[in-house]
Amino acid sequence: MSKHLFPTYKRWDLTFDSAHGSEITTTDGRKFIDLMSGIGTVNMGHNHPEIVEAVEKQLHRGWHGSNFFQYDQQEQVAALLADASGLDRVFFANSGTEANEAAIKLARKATGREEIVSFTQSFHGRTYGSMAATGQAKIHEGYAPLPAGFTYAPYNDAEQAEKKITSDTAAVIVETIQGEGGVVPGEQAFLDKVNEVANARGALLIIDEVQTGIGRTGEPFSYQKYGLRPDIVTVAKGLGNGFPVAAMMGREDLQSYFGPGSHGTTLGGNPLAMAAVQATLNVLNTPGLLSEVEDKSKHVFQHLQKQCEASDIVTEVRGAGLMIGIACEQPVAPILTKMQEKGVVALPAGEKVIRLLPPLTISEERLTQGLDIVTEAIKETAKTKA
Repeated sequence: MSKHLFPTYKRWDLTFDSAHGSEITTTDGRKFIDLMSGIGTVNMGHNHPEIVEAVEKQLHRGWHGSNFFQYDQQEQVAALLADASGLDRVFFANSGTEANEAAIKLARKATGREEIVSFTQSFHGRTYGSMAATGQAKIHEGYAPLPAGFTYAPYNDAEQAEKKITSDTAAVIVETIQGEGGVVPGEQAFLDKVNEVANARGALLIIDEVQTGIGRTGEPFSYQKYGLRPDIVTVAKGLGNGFPVAAMMGREDLQSYFGPGSHGTTLGGNPLAMAAVQATLNVLNTPGLLSEVEDKSKHVFQHLQKQCEASDIVTEVRGAGLMIGIACEQPVAPILTKMQEKGVVALPAGEKVIRLLPPLTISEERLTQGLDIVTEAIKETAKTKA
């Protein structure tokens, strides 16, 4: 128990020492297969040599000069993101919640409207604006009054979404797959309707790709799998392979609303962060990487569905790419503890969902080893059918 840290995290009885590839080592010498990637951040694996080399090179050139300077690296990375996303303009921040704050501000300023529509069980961050956009009462508890102008519709309910999005709506913010909300994929018809109604009523469509972006679902951004046309996209987590960095991307015509003095950040887009992002995007663009993610994804779902079909407690295996949720009929905390005892670290997504977010670069052999431990832990923690 720490004497000096606020107890904001339910910490495990594990002390991080080092990590390489898809393996984490603790200070007592134990090694764990990493099926969480730093909560979906270390997409290219721990200590990826190209990314480490890029950051280390920049480290000796300079960390930070301020955004009054022009940074060649920012323009280079913005061009890579524009090419990957199909959007035009980029604002760099330090975290997903900051990217979503920027998106909310830009949407209100550009439309002259106040209302932001989001969805129940969503998660968009913990600062006041992004927390207000988060459709979970437990995240709001104790922080009233929240900023006004936020309203929620049920996720995957196209009819209710159409009712909520009106001529007063500045923006709709949505995850194509709800991560913290239980690894719940958006239905195509629902997301299509949200996109269509937002367009028709002059509201901007913001897609939160903080957890789903940078190859996690088998595309650079998950909205590309659905064929959606967002006005604004936010990304963080995997963007710098675990280095603190985020981005908000938007259409060209939105740039006039974010001029000098309209928004800012002291450290956003610093040279170290840009080195990490540029190297990460270069790895993402490696020929064959995303097709390998798709192949591994098929392997994961086939393996888990086969192994879990006899379980009394597993109700569904869902997700996309290497973003996997194993929904259970009972709390999963004991299963996660059993997994740790056997040498695998993973996450919950709510009380009754095991969330797997392995590095995209994990070998199929290592992935299978980890999945076997996951299913063993499920079987040992719960009754199974004969």
